[in-house]
Amino acid sequence: MGLFNKSVFAVLALISASAIAQSYPDRPIKLVIPFTPGGSTDVIARILAKPLGEELKTAIIIDNKPGAGTVLGAEIVAKASPDGYTLLLSSGTTYVVNAVVMKKLPYNPQTSFDPLGIVGSTGLVLLANSTTVKANNLKDLIAEAKTNPKISAYGSFGAATTSHFAGEMINAATGLKLTHIPYKGSAPEMSDLIGGQIPLSIDTVVAAVPQLKSGRIKAIVVTSEKRAPLMQSTPTAIESGYPSIHMSTWFAIVGPQGLSDQVQRKLETAIAKVMSQKETKDALIASGFDPEYGTPTQYRARVFRESGQLQKIATQAQISTE
Repeated sequence: MGLFNKSVFAVLALISASAIAQSYPDRPIKLVIPFTPGGSTDVIARILAKPLGEELKTAIIIDNKPGAGTVLGAEIVAKASPDGYTLLLSSGTTYVVNAVVMKKLPYNPQTSFDPLGIVGSTGLVLLANSTTVKANNLKDLIAEAKTNPKISAYGSFGAATTSHFAGEMINAATGLKLTHIPYKGSAPEMSDLIGGQIPLSIDTVVAAVPQLKSGRIKAIVVTSEKRAPLMQSTPTAIESGYPSIHMSTWFAIVGPQGLSDQVQRKLETAIAKVMSQKETKDALIASGFDPEYGTPTQYRARVFRESGQLQKIATQAQISTE
């Protein structure tokens, strides 16, 4: 093939790619959720799917792909064609935690994806069984735990999850040596907390709020940097005098690395607009989320910052999935 023909084909390829990007999207977009239906990530995805689809003028199809600590769904998107029709909405577990606790990953959180925006967060909350624990604040809980042998452990919704990391933050900051009891999800962990089989647990605000109404469990502190929208009477650990205890579950939408500039800009703009809408913010708050929006630049900074923080905790507490 001559130089002229090669040049013609190159120009035609560029024109074709540009035309495809300008017509994007012309079919439904698949939004992969690497968790089972009903969890926090699935809930936030379903809140955002309708307005995002309206903004992009196409359907957003939610595709739950749970498994291997979100690795299965993340790998699907990392290896998908970067045409903007396969996106991932996941939590910090995918973007930060997995790289800290797993030696081998089929994706690189910092290079396998093009970030499109942070789309909310939910704080974690230290919960106590109301019968077993008399304390109502962190200071009194620390004192009580040192003299009450029944307060010797905390449950989490899984080993090497954000709730596990938050528990080890509490141990390190307070000097307590609470034993970690991992569960396979929030439901069994919450059931044992309510039943008194464990004295303490750490879970998301989204999971905790409905259970607090019974009075059988109570909230001690939230581990987010500010009070949770649905738990305004519960102080943060920072307010309680422990500035090193700050951990939340946050969510972001990403695409496979290599999205065209036009497609990436269109998605970023649509996500930012949806996150600025009052209806979206109200829906997120009503479900227990903080309607926190972050740009792709802020996403990258957060991944870098939290990776260092969690690596230190993982080393100290020997947190690993290996």
